[in-house]
Amino acid sequence: MIALVLAAGYATRLYPLTKGFPKPLLEVQGKPVLSWLLDDLETIPGIDGYVIVSNHVFLPFFQEWSREHPLRRKVTILDDGSTENENRLGAVKDILFSIDSLGLDDDLLVLAGDNVLEFSLKSFVDYFHQKKASCILRFEERDPERLRRTGVAEIDAEGRVLRMEEKPQDPKSTWAVPPFYCFTRDDVGHLSEAIGQGCKTDAPGSLVSWACGRFPVWAMRMPAARFDIGNLESYKQVQKCYRGILC
Repeated sequence: MIALVLAAGYATRLYPLTKGFPKPLLEVQGKPVLSWLLDDLETIPGIDGYVIVSNHVFLPFFQEWSREHPLRRKVTILDDGSTENENRLGAVKDILFSIDSLGLDDDLLVLAGDNVLEFSLKSFVDYFHQKKASCILRFEERDPERLRRTGVAEIDAEGRVLRMEEKPQDPKSTWAVPPFYCFTRDDVGHLSEAIGQGCKTDAPGSLVSWACGRFPVWAMRMPAARFDIGNLESYKQVQKCYRGILC
């Protein structure tokens, strides 16, 4: 399994903090978000390496971070070539770019580089191996406005994903889906096909929306909290509330 961190966005909603600086390297409790994520992954058996997808502008920041924060496993930092928010590739195309650039033929743990968790992703990776199929995380969200800003999944009694929609105007369930996914190598092998068939490319959950109608996709309930750094207010909130990985 390869862990693929999506970090090529421009985080315009966090200006001026991210005007010329990557959101995944903002500090939470004195430590960059990216370091929180990868330090956890370092404890999980079976992950063979890390790929971080950057845009062209922020590439030097990630290269410097990699030098200052050495990890046991190989870290590969890719430049997707985009130079501003208007010409960004989008998350799904960044996944395809990574696969094509490195010739990846592996299961993928795909995660956004702007979230922190209060639990280890080991439980999620274990769930993926148990199911032997692509998997997502889910948590219950009762606020309709928050549901309209995230992925929302419809799930059967056994935990299989029936449908998923990114940022729905009319949410069909209260199961919110954060940007953490385990994809089998067979499923990501259909990525070019998905894009050709109209899979949206901005949010990585769009790939789940396409896949769950064709392949088994399972949803694990999150065991603890997750914090999304989406704007200045949420960044202040995570600084105040985040307690690190507790379980």
